[in-house]
Amino acid sequence: MHDTITNLLRIKEEINLKNLQKLKIIAVSKTFGEEKILPLVNSGHIDFGENKVQEAVLKWSDIKDKFKDVKLHMLGKLQSNKVKHAIKIFDYIHSLDNYKLAEKISIEQKNLNKNLKYFIQVNIGNEHQKNGVSQNEVKNFLEECKNDLKLDVIGLMCIPPNDEKSKNYFSKMFKIKEELNLKDLSMGMSNDYLDAINCGSTMIRIGSKIFGKRS
Repeated sequence: MHDTITNLLRIKEEINLKNLQKLKIIAVSKTFGEEKILPLVNSGHIDFGENKVQEAVLKWSDIKDKFKDVKLHMLGKLQSNKVKHAIKIFDYIHSLDNYKLAEKISIEQKNLNKNLKYFIQVNIGNEHQKNGVSQNEVKNFLEECKNDLKLDVIGLMCIPPNDEKSKNYFSKMFKIKEELNLKDLSMGMSNDYLDAINCGSTMIRIGSKIFGKRS
């Protein structure tokens, strides 16, 4: 059995079946090649994450042609000039963080006749170096995305501060999601996914714990 499959099974055991029914594990494959990805695809895993549009197009175009069930999640910052390519290759975008980007997405979606699912990225720690909408702007931004631009926003995403207890931020995110009546929460990575799940995450983004250390 390939090591990536073993690693994924270990995570699933840790999470346990009760949670798995309502949880997606996104295998974050950025910087890793087909030799690491294909064993997982062949074993039936369908959710994968990438951070860069160009890398995703190069790596996933053929795989997605062959495996129609595979869902690709855009996790990194999306530049406006890459929107068209992103919509062609991705199924979910987790990093919707400003109106100009949302507007561009709305136009390109119509042109390409595609309907992706979106997460609004929330800057839950109010960190100036991180992207995301501030907590007090989320409600307005969500309404603009849904009503004005007709985007299918299904949830919220966050990357909490490194130096703090993630749990407090995850709990805050859950509260905001409930207030806005959204279905999904994209939060939790290799170092804090169990806390995220306990706070109501529905999608966890796991890289090194599945694929190993990045070179």
